[in-house]
Amino acid sequence: MPRELLILRHAKSDWDGGATSDFERPLAKRGRKDAPRVGEWLYREGMIPTLIISSPAQRARETALKVCKCLDLAKRDIVWDADIYEADLPALLGVLSRVPASARLVLLVGHNPGLEDLLRYLAGADVDEPDDGKLLPTAAVARLEMPDDWSHLELGCAGLVGIVRPRQLK
Repeated sequence: MPRELLILRHAKSDWDGGATSDFERPLAKRGRKDAPRVGEWLYREGMIPTLIISSPAQRARETALKVCKCLDLAKRDIVWDADIYEADLPALLGVLSRVPASARLVLLVGHNPGLEDLLRYLAGADVDEPDDGKLLPTAAVARLEMPDDWSHLELGCAGLVGIVRPRQLK
């Protein structure tokens, strides 16, 4: 059975929410609306992850929790990985290298620019850059068909199935 990776950028955060640090920045009203919209879409499409890995930063945490609630998955099903926060491409490849071979559909929740770099690396020439320059705007999810071995991910090794942005969902 093929493996798939869902790369989900956290939903829109609140820059004026009074957070004392970037790590603690919460979701904005739009983010609190978009995250469940993405979760409901994943559920309708039958894309229920066997593994969810998320940054523990507040905005990513809230996004992961809202998405998982729509997928009928519990908070305890989420792996909180600090390596995802402020991660560059090598760090994100390191996170994926620890994914067990049994994981067939993985949801990775994190931040830009790292997630966009990961998507470009994995999908290679399959990525068409949008005119607005925002490959993964907030709450966008990219779906990739992955190779059999999570620990050896090379440039262009994945097939991009598609990218869905919240504004495309009803």
